[in-house]
Amino acid sequence: MVKIKHIAYTASDPDKVAAFYVETLGMQEVGRGSGGHVYLSDGELNMTIRKCKSAGDADVGEQGADFSGLHHIGFVVDDVEEYAQRMEKGGAKRLTPRSENRGPGPSQAEIKLSGPDGVILDISETGWIGN
Repeated sequence: MVKIKHIAYTASDPDKVAAFYVETLGMQEVGRGSGGHVYLSDGELNMTIRKCKSAGDADVGEQGADFSGLHHIGFVVDDVEEYAQRMEKGGAKRLTPRSENRGPGPSQAEIKLSGPDGVILDISETGWIGN
């Protein structure tokens, strides 16, 4: 069964947004990544808060550069290539190839796609930091 891995939020000030969720909702910071990413968890579902995307990013999304808000949903799947092909057959567009240069830990997406409605989706065979 596919599981939602995380939700990604873009913000001009990731530290400020992360502090809001920690202080007001009791989420826990479970890590930090390159580029100022802050990883939060409620113990079951995780949220990445990252800098806004730039115009040149492959996964900038339908909202465009500098968009602040929900950016993508990450899923854990059993076989990344199989699910990427299924998703493409269902109308998704592959935005990135399978990453051979994943960062340390399980928080890096393996493939990003754009769903039929333009929402960015990422899929990975590994869990996520904090789980």
